[in-house]
Amino acid sequence: MYDVCIIGAGVVGCAIARELSRYELRTLLIDRAGDVSQGASKANSGIVHGGYAAPSGTLKAELCAEGNRRFSQLEAELHFGFRRCGSLVLGFAEEERAAVERLYENGIANGSEGLSILEGSEIHRLEPNVSLEARFALRCASVGVASPYELTIALAENAVANGVELRLFSEVLAIEERGGFSIETARGPVEAAFVVNAAGVAADRIAAMVGACNFSISPRKGEYLLFQKGYGSILSHVVFQVPTDRGKGVLVTSTYHGNLLIGPNVEEAASPEDVDTSPEALLSIIETARRSVPGFELSKLLTSFSGVRAVPDRKDFIIEESEIPGFINVAGIESPGLTSAPAIAERVVRILRDAGLSLRARGGFASRRKPIIVPKSLSDEEVSQRVKLDSSPERIVCRCERVSEGEILDCMGRGIPVESVDAVKRRTRAGMGSCQGTFCRPRVTALLARELGIAAEAVRERSDELTKPVRVKRTFYREVAQGAQSGG
Repeated sequence: MYDVCIIGAGVVGCAIARELSRYELRTLLIDRAGDVSQGASKANSGIVHGGYAAPSGTLKAELCAEGNRRFSQLEAELHFGFRRCGSLVLGFAEEERAAVERLYENGIANGSEGLSILEGSEIHRLEPNVSLEARFALRCASVGVASPYELTIALAENAVANGVELRLFSEVLAIEERGGFSIETARGPVEAAFVVNAAGVAADRIAAMVGACNFSISPRKGEYLLFQKGYGSILSHVVFQVPTDRGKGVLVTSTYHGNLLIGPNVEEAASPEDVDTSPEALLSIIETARRSVPGFELSKLLTSFSGVRAVPDRKDFIIEESEIPGFINVAGIESPGLTSAPAIAERVVRILRDAGLSLRARGGFASRRKPIIVPKSLSDEEVSQRVKLDSSPERIVCRCERVSEGEILDCMGRGIPVESVDAVKRRTRAGMGSCQGTFCRPRVTALLARELGIAAEAVRERSDELTKPVRVKRTFYREVAQGAQSGG
């Protein structure tokens, strides 16, 4: 019997697990995929939003502002990759000025920090590569960029280090309420006094299993394009356009690790598993992004990917004890869910306490987690020498990102099963460089086979079920460039 079972190991579920690990509880975190962070938590822009966009008075507005303020401390403790860089919401026509001013006023009401409105010359002094057609902008100095999957992994690792049990490949098949909850999973039954439903696009289906669903979730897809590491230096801010009723629109930003990222668009997904990308959608994203930053080069393009977000019919986060006592719904956590995750976790713990969960602080809670990825200053010559080493912690496995065998072994020994090439990639960046894994993939596969005691042919390439990054073929550069030049 567990005290709490959390369904869903995305950023919100992992944040809740870490928060509960502060207390003397038996907490179980389960997910249907083979790793944490396999849904929207890994396929998003990684923006830590400032809190000016969500309508004042909503949970989104309240928890986004609260969550933003916690990220500096989270980074100091968990070392997942976060920096504050500020954002600009660009206005190109005078009729957009009123919308920018409303965002400013809404942000003030929400408690957003570092807001100001800039005119054209101030914009271009800060961001020389932004379009000269931008006439004014809302600046928010408190916006930042984070590595979203590294954040989720760090939260999960720290939760496990503090006693939370993690079970993967544990899709929920049925739930029965009988003075507690009996949960049938793909890996057998689980008993828990309380259930936290943080299942993302499946949250309404999970809630319906116990008659606790008074909402619906629609899957909405967003596609992105990712450019080479280092090319993000053409910008220092996250650059948005004036949002619409469909969302914040296409952004242009540097990622935490210095790649340029553009997207997302907004599409109704055919299903929660609909994560394909299309040349037509990617071309539209490129054309829209060029309105903000005209001069980015398609020759720097690395890959495209898409993710499916959970859009609730209530148009706000759903965070509440359901009509079934002890069953807590944490659903519809679309943008700014990543930013809000630390504050959502604290709110859920309060709801569990008010629902009757006894909370006694755990002695010796370890709040800190060592980083996996550390700065490297190896020369090309040193890398070439270390590539040739026999098995050794110093041997370089990934040339592009300077990833060593020791770092891969480190990521495998932190309490979460790391059993696929993709899982190693998210933790160490092996395979994220300009060759997109051509050099290191067989080396990572061989290392996993050795450590797992299986044949290389049995090593899984992927550990996810909800997102599929698609490597962009070189011919795509020409097709997109020709389309952009011809206006379609």
